[in-house]
Amino acid sequence: MAEALLKVAGVSAGYEQQMVLRDVSFEVPEGSLIALLGPNGHGKSTLLRCLSGLLRPTKGTVELAGKRIDNLPADRIVGHGLVHIPQGDMLFPGMSVYDNLLMGVYLPSARVRFEERLKDIYQLLPRLKERTTQLARTLSGGERRMLALGRGLLTGGRLLMLDEPSLGLAPIVIDQIYEVIADLKRQGRTILLVEENASRIIDMADRIHLLDTGTIVWQGDGRELAAQPQILETYLGG
Repeated sequence: MAEALLKVAGVSAGYEQQMVLRDVSFEVPEGSLIALLGPNGHGKSTLLRCLSGLLRPTKGTVELAGKRIDNLPADRIVGHGLVHIPQGDMLFPGMSVYDNLLMGVYLPSARVRFEERLKDIYQLLPRLKERTTQLARTLSGGERRMLALGRGLLTGGRLLMLDEPSLGLAPIVIDQIYEVIADLKRQGRTILLVEENASRIIDMADRIHLLDTGTIVWQGDGRELAAQPQILETYLGG
């Protein structure tokens, strides 16, 4: 496997007096799709917040491309190439699709390539091109999720972190979202994906880390997970 782009070593973190993450360690090799799987409320989103600088770890280190980033503010972490697309859409509802996409290139380094990257986004997500002038609040749930994904991609980062991109969507729309993720994987993008639904990632992920009560309790590939149904039953209810 390729050299690690992201290295997480012994990270612990929490909110006020409540510890959420405990000694979490894993790596994301360049060009891979790594999945964080686990039940709701067990630390997956908190972990992504630590990696993107929205929450400071109380212990451990995070390195991106050989540079330590756990002591940097969020905007500088984005500048180093880590893009976090959180749960939900978090769009600007009164702004057009185009203007929401434009918000993804607030960094000068990304802004200079906006038009070039916008063509790639419209090719990957053609529905956004059709909705260019439409206000974000008038989009369907799937279209809003695609807009959030497109905005994150426009930042031009080396590592894309997706937090439950299927959350709250109809099954047919989830299929569309995961087709886009599969396209990104085929393009060689490095992706860290958070999910609750094992069936969505079991054949796609290069490696899966199962997070329970803030600790990685199992790791392996999809074939290994499929061969151990008791793990899914224990931690995800089947």
